[in-house]
Amino acid sequence: MHLPAQAERLRIFIGEADRHDGRLLSEVIVEEARKTGLAGATVLRGIMGYGANSRVHTSKILRLSEDMPLVIEVVDIPEKIETFLRTLDELVTEGLVTREPVEVMFYRHSGG
Repeated sequence: MHLPAQAERLRIFIGEADRHDGRLLSEVIVEEARKTGLAGATVLRGIMGYGANSRVHTSKILRLSEDMPLVIEVVDIPEKIETFLRTLDELVTEGLVTREPVEVMFYRHSGG
């Protein structure tokens, strides 16, 4: 797959414990991104954060949280991002989704 130099990045901010139909929402989002044919998706686990409800989630020993913040990043062409946003609208009931232009420097794989 080839990505043009000008693409877009989606950032999806959710909680680690968020679910969709009993499954982890992060897994559902990554699987849907793959089914849609997006170039890739990465799930990043935060060590601290808060969202719209202002409840702080932290990995500090004394306040161990089981609902750490997650960020899922997806980069692809604007048309594919636009299509995937419709899927996200159905999946994400709490969280934040952002979209921004990015410049792709490399997109490589080993071919194996």
